Amino acid sequence: MADEPLVLGIETSCDETGVGIVRGTTLLADAVASSVDTHARFGGVVPEIASRAHLESMVPTIERALKDAGISARDLDGIAVTAGPGLAGALLVGVSAAKAYAYALNKPLYGVNHLASHICVDQLEHGPLPEPTMALLVSGGHSSLLLAPDITNDVRPLGATIDDAAGEAFDKIARVLDLGFPGGPVIDRLAREGDPKAIAFPRGLSGSRDPAYDFSFSGLKTSVARWIEAKRAAGEDVPVRDVAASFQEAVVDVLTRKAVRACRDEGVDHLMIGGGVAANSRLRALAQERCDKAGIRLRVPRPGLCTDNGAMVAALGAEMVARNRPVSDLGLSADSSLPVTETHVPGAHSHGHDHVHEISKDNLYS
Repeated sequence: MADEPLVLGIETSCDETGVGIVRGTTLLADAVASSVDTHARFGGVVPEIASRAHLESMVPTIERALKDAGISARDLDGIAVTAGPGLAGALLVGVSAAKAYAYALNKPLYGVNHLASHICVDQLEHGPLPEPTMALLVSGGHSSLLLAPDITNDVRPLGATIDDAAGEAFDKIARVLDLGFPGGPVIDRLAREGDPKAIAFPRGLSGSRDPAYDFSFSGLKTSVARWIEAKRAAGEDVPVRDVAASFQEAVVDVLTRKAVRACRDEGVDHLMIGGGVAANSRLRALAQERCDKAGIRLRVPRPGLCTDNGAMVAALGAEMVARNRPVSDLGLSADSSLPVTETHVPGAHSHGHDHVHEISKDNLYS
């Protein structure tokens, strides 16, 4: 274990400042500072507020992670950071911090892809990823089916959402039901007490002529909102628990059905589910049921590793180090629309830091 790469990862793609430290595939620290409560009163993430929160939380969160891991920053073999996709301002805070630490410590820097990191984090719980890996990533910003023969340099998109992502639909329906933000956890909780068959909400892009692996939840969102509005207009009570259960079932039915189909079509005997919505209890249960029936092994990280965190970035960074992938240079910039096919952003040249002034490093790390 001592010979495995020790990597610190920084994640700031949205509203959570995540700093993780891993040694190989072993998680040593996972520190998170969330600004979700601040955004809640606005009903969604406000980019400027998220960026300012990252600025305030960055150094304390890094120091907490180092303390939890019981290491010094000088012990690190590399620093990884989410370079995209995500909110531009939020990403910039993380990338700037990572470059500053890499410069001061004279350590290699790896700008990595947020979505690939969500796949790689499963290694921290279930061991090395099979190759290829089939992954269903579901979050507030993404609903994607990805085939990854090599998580460090070969991730192939099979399908994605063409409008609202699944997590975004959860938030919007929660808003219509006056349940607050974020919507995913509260809908999951209420749905456990409701009837998933009470209301026949539509399943988007499920026809024989529709794209096999793409997702659409905009129509579902509109259908649920209109159903609720009609009830209210008629002066009737809205059965919130049944609406939550029926809406949730419509989402997870499509997600799991398409994911299992992709596994069968591609000849892959396992499925990894990641992203914030992977914490949803019904998604986990239905995926397990359908995977068992199809003879597919299901891999889902624990809920704390599904949401955005620094551990997932560190996990992918450690893989980059272990496989001797090209490093990023100090010209690394944030890319809010970084495609998943770019698992990391290598530099134009070697990441040598002979020019770093020792006095600068001594000032930062005595």
